[in-house]
Amino acid sequence: VQLQASGGGLVQAGGSLRLSCAASGLTFSSYVMGWFRQAPGTERAFVAAISRSGGSTLYAESVKGRFTISRDNAQSTVYLQMNSLKPEDTALYYCAAQPYSGSWSTTRSYHYWGQGTLVTVSS
Repeated sequence: VQLQASGGGLVQAGGSLRLSCAASGLTFSSYVMGWFRQAPGTERAFVAAISRSGGSTLYAESVKGRFTISRDNAQSTVYLQMNSLKPEDTALYYCAAQPYSGSWSTTRSYHYWGQGTLVTVSS
């Protein structure tokens, strides 16, 4: 199983980025997909998750209304559209997959992880 995250970069506060995570080696449509982030010196934190069909989503309070998670099961890809970015959004962003076996917002529920893509928001 491979999860390949991309789309990170340097952006000014108020700007936007779109992260992508391409999955291979698994039946993508059978997995809940999530995005997490980790800033230096902090624990990995939940950002957003999406159901297997894409019909349901869950967001951390800190990103609600600014970030949108979506998926394309035909392309085995999950996306994270990030708008109105703030310096506190700076982190390494990880995508993850779980077979709908646990909480969507906890790291231990997820079986597979990507390598992370760095997002830096300057003030």
